[in-house]
Amino acid sequence: MIPSINKIPLILLCAVLTIALAACGTQKRQGSTKHEGNTQSVDLSGHWELNYSKSDNIQAQLNIMVRELRRRQERRAQGRGDSRAGPAVSMGGSDTSASVIGLARMADLVTQSQLLEVEQETFKIRIDREDNFALTCEYYPGQPVLTKNPLGNEICGWDDHQLVFRLMLPEGLIIQHRLTLGAEGKHLNIATTVYSDQVSYPFTLNRVYNRYEPSNTGISCEITLTRGKVCTTEGS
Repeated sequence: MIPSINKIPLILLCAVLTIALAACGTQKRQGSTKHEGNTQSVDLSGHWELNYSKSDNIQAQLNIMVRELRRRQERRAQGRGDSRAGPAVSMGGSDTSASVIGLARMADLVTQSQLLEVEQETFKIRIDREDNFALTCEYYPGQPVLTKNPLGNEICGWDDHQLVFRLMLPEGLIIQHRLTLGAEGKHLNIATTVYSDQVSYPFTLNRVYNRYEPSNTGISCEITLTRGKVCTTEGS
């Protein structure tokens, strides 16, 4: 049985998230790393709102991840000649139930922003995320920015037509955001992947945002029992 993600204690996750927030707030540029093809490819500037219907459901993604881990566990058991592959994720060593669900919960915590505002210049971008820390990046041809501090390192830049932020934290935790502009520039997909040395398979959540013009339509928000705060453009 796969436990519900909403029933897992968040003490460890909150501690790690605090480290992540502090890292993003105190970063100082130390230098650049060579990376061919790192050039501005698309314009992401504008205002964006979360599209729930096109975004991933976290419980569904967790179920997919657990099934994959079970298949890997069964293959390892078969390789050892052991027919007693467990019915659930291993409870010892790596891939414990707590670590797997913790990874998914972290992904959910850092992707809950419902509104985005993107300001983009020739060699710089800033992504303000509602109720979350902003993502900022300076980029130059062949030189993505590498920032360092005592809490962690971050590297960002263009990977062809996609913008990538990769935050490397202590304790083997990595959070990566990959931004892709959809057809005709009306949709923005942010694929957030969380890696941990305690889990052999990363967890990814895709959040899809629709472009809107705040000068023409206002934002109306309501609180729901199943989805929390839901915001939509008035008149849409």
